[in-house]
Amino acid sequence: MPRPPVTVVVNGVRHELALDPDTPLLMVLRNDLALNGPKYGCGLGECGACSVLLDGRAVRSCVLPLSRAAGRQVTTLEGLGTIAAPHPVQAAFIAEQAAQCGYCLNGMIMTIVSLLSRNPHPDEAQIRSALAHNLCRCGTHLEILAAARRAAAEGMV
Repeated sequence: MPRPPVTVVVNGVRHELALDPDTPLLMVLRNDLALNGPKYGCGLGECGACSVLLDGRAVRSCVLPLSRAAGRQVTTLEGLGTIAAPHPVQAAFIAEQAAQCGYCLNGMIMTIVSLLSRNPHPDEAQIRSALAHNLCRCGTHLEILAAARRAAAEGMV
């Protein structure tokens, strides 16, 4: 018997997916929708590389079943901006050269977008708290913090 489709809206596009509703959203995004902004990091929801926005809030897509995204708005890194017109937070990360290997950037950017949508003028402690559970193995923490401060200071969201 065929599965009833799970309907999700990803980056403004409605998708009806006949998949196991327990499939991690990350796998659906990467394997079925070819959206590779969210990265597979730890697979445990600990590192943040897989973060997406779910109704505007940063969530870990590696531990979120597809069924929990049903009927909700999912935004990936690809849905924020383009190479020609990056999202203002993406532009701040570029301006501050806040990348080394780039693996963590998806989670860092999505977390800052989520933070600034709730609190457009966070202080340093609030920025650090928001990013506390996003791991960067290359050591670009100072540049990432500078990008977050820039985005906040310029009212970019």
